[in-house]
Amino acid sequence: MSLNIGIFGGSFDPVHVGHLLVAQAAREELRLDRLFFVPASQSPFKPDRAPTPGAERVRMLRLASAGWAWCEIDEQEVQRGGFSYTIETVRDYAARFAGANLFYLVGADHVSLLPKWREAGELARLAEFVVIPRPGQAEAVIPAPFRGRSLRGFPFGVSSSEIRARAKAGLPLEPLVPSAVGEAIRNNGLYL
Repeated sequence: MSLNIGIFGGSFDPVHVGHLLVAQAAREELRLDRLFFVPASQSPFKPDRAPTPGAERVRMLRLASAGWAWCEIDEQEVQRGGFSYTIETVRDYAARFAGANLFYLVGADHVSLLPKWREAGELARLAEFVVIPRPGQAEAVIPAPFRGRSLRGFPFGVSSSEIRARAKAGLPLEPLVPSAVGEAIRNNGLYL
């Protein structure tokens, strides 16, 4: 029986409860054996926005997922530096987990851009794409040659940009982020 591996890429700047709900829904709906959070170094679609340093985002992911034995934080994109291209990461997973079913989680707002992603044809061949729905938005249609489905469970209407704005304004972050993440944001003066 082949493994089901979930790959959840993103900036996670910061990780929030919505990300954790997506991870749990993916685990249940896709029957994942493992889920990997893969924080990006820099999104090629957001070249003008410098993310919080990778080490801080990785630390917050570790705090948020503490005790979840079924998931790991994969630092490969942060360690590579520069723009993060999904094809490089998915190739790595295809080599490490030969024969596994690879599921790449993608936000509904990125689905229409999939054909513009680097080496889109190979990417479509290597992984099934799982769309993370946004509350109140129409279901995203996955463009050919990509294959995939949408998650059904736990859509949550919060974004990392909203949390950064709340931190800057000095507003409470919990329960939108796990308490350990909120504490790390405050203790390290992030997003001010």
